[in-house]
Amino acid sequence: MAATGRRQRLRRPACWALMAVLLADLLALSDTLAVMSVDLGSESMKVAIVKPGVPMEIVLNKESRRKTPVMVTLKENERFFGDSAAGMAIKNPKATLRYFQHLLGKQADNPHVALYRARFPEHELSFDPQRQTVHFQISPQLQFSPEEVLGMILNYSRSLAEDFAEQPIKDAVITVPAFFNQAERRAVLQAARMAGLKVLQLINDNTATALSYGVFRRKDINTTAQNIMFYDMGSGSTVCTIVTYQTVKTKEAGMQPQLQIRGVGFDRTLGGLEMELRLREHLAGLFNEQRKGQRAKDVRENPRAMAKLLREANRLKTVLSANADHMAQIEGLMDDVDFKAKVTRVEFEELCADLFERVPGPVQQALQSAEMSLDEIEQVILVGGATRVPKVQEVLLKAVGKEELGKNINADEAAAMGAVYQAAALSKAFKVKPFVVRDAVVYPILVEFTREVEEEPGVRSLKHNKRVLFSRMGPYPQRKVITFNRYSHDFNFHINYGDLGFLGPEDLRVFGSQNLTTVKLKGVGESFKKYPDYESKGIKAHFNLDESGVLSLDRVESVFETVVEDSPEEESTLTKLGNTISSLFGGGATPDAKENGTDSVQEEEESPAEGSKDEPGEQAELKEEAGAPREDASPPPPPAPEGDTGPEEAKAAEKEDGDRSEAPASCTASVTSLGF
Repeated sequence: MAATGRRQRLRRPACWALMAVLLADLLALSDTLAVMSVDLGSESMKVAIVKPGVPMEIVLNKESRRKTPVMVTLKENERFFGDSAAGMAIKNPKATLRYFQHLLGKQADNPHVALYRARFPEHELSFDPQRQTVHFQISPQLQFSPEEVLGMILNYSRSLAEDFAEQPIKDAVITVPAFFNQAERRAVLQAARMAGLKVLQLINDNTATALSYGVFRRKDINTTAQNIMFYDMGSGSTVCTIVTYQTVKTKEAGMQPQLQIRGVGFDRTLGGLEMELRLREHLAGLFNEQRKGQRAKDVRENPRAMAKLLREANRLKTVLSANADHMAQIEGLMDDVDFKAKVTRVEFEELCADLFERVPGPVQQALQSAEMSLDEIEQVILVGGATRVPKVQEVLLKAVGKEELGKNINADEAAAMGAVYQAAALSKAFKVKPFVVRDAVVYPILVEFTREVEEEPGVRSLKHNKRVLFSRMGPYPQRKVITFNRYSHDFNFHINYGDLGFLGPEDLRVFGSQNLTTVKLKGVGESFKKYPDYESKGIKAHFNLDESGVLSLDRVESVFETVVEDSPEEESTLTKLGNTISSLFGGGATPDAKENGTDSVQEEEESPAEGSKDEPGEQAELKEEAGAPREDASPPPPPAPEGDTGPEEAKAAEKEDGDRSEAPASCTASVTSLGF
């Protein structure tokens, strides 16, 4: 009995040890549940978190402030961020970097690079011959690319979130301007990778704002469509968005609220920063006028003095939004000389008169892209710090023709709160009420390819073709498949931006290259040799525009079909293969398609792009990749008569006894990245 008692006493510590290990594992698992969002503005950023017991909270920085300046001071052995860097901007303006997001994804000859040099001449921008971009030259031994600087800021934002949440955080949703193109979005993703963040989604800041507005007004959304316009003027840019709210029926959760982006207009350089630069220039002129005749240097040649003037201009702009005049004063501006001058709101409005004339521009762009009129807009809501300028509100109110402008949303924190709600929805650790988000493509994307055709007997020529992949204001995330029907050898095709006629000449120069990438396909000829007895169903290229608005070419494959006789005893291997392949191409629902919210659509031919008159039979088949099972009981169309091959040629087949089996052959896609 004694021996048995000893064995039982020995087991109890072992059980407790096992329970302690399991509890430690559970605690470790709970420590990784928090997610964060970063509303990355030009001047400042807002960070929000969600963790068990803390739903949607704005993170306070080390100074207990809810927003943090997007600044970093780089020295040989130390770095300063946020408010600390803002303080260092006066002492060491050359090493303090700000507004560097304007350089993301830009080549050295981009007009925005020249504009950045003009605005901040204290920064030395050197040419990077490998990437054809620029980097900040802090010292002969110290240089950083804009992506690296942004990576530092994102890493700092994560440290703020982790200190606030008291646990490690890796998952994040980051906001980006709606007008960011592929190169700029990939630059943000690259910076996030440097910071060790797992980006759940790059969400457009206008979409995040609209989501925040809808989440807190869920009960007001019904089956009747409500059109709301959000006018967001921040520090660096202005974006106007038209959003439609209504409830829709979903397969998973029944009737749920939905927001759909209907129209987007923007101005890349209209914002509070440009107003502050105008004020800074005005103050510099007043200071030089006061010292005229003293043989003093121009204050514009002193980086420290200009940094002081910019800080004072920022304060002055804020004060003049509530007062008719104010006294600007800086102690020891330059050469121990104090500066004091009175500035009125009228003077400020005269300095920025041409900027205020540009306020209605994004509104008109948004209405045109949405194909709507102002009468259909129920409310115009102000977002962004620069909308607090009275003249901006006055001009905007006149442009939209409403009785008043909506101010019933937190202009500073709405995007951060919407983004963190989306982060919680995407995270597997939280369960939130569904809210369907249908974002819109701002820049259309198309595929271009050239093939040899025989127009007359013995006369061959090259024909250029264009096929639209993702149309302007079309929804995303979305998957598309384009089929090249008449290639039996290796070939190339180009992925480019589509018609950008809605952009002005200056915006087109800022936009950069319209060629995204060139794809060189190899192995096409080998696939035809491998399946000589099979009927070719074309070369299928699978594209994906994901939740972040980033385009990718998932795979390219050559598909062949053959007739297999029915066997009552046992299903043949080829039939099994055919059933499997058919489920991949438009048959069954794929997990990725469900996750991306891709709707089931019928297979259809894409109409020829404007300006291209393709001969029948030379069109590349374009369809959306199915996200749900599709039933099609209609018989296949009869084959087109010889000599007049129609676009259905690749799909038309006579109905024969037996089953058709498809077999894919992989092709190697060599991607030459030009645009991103």
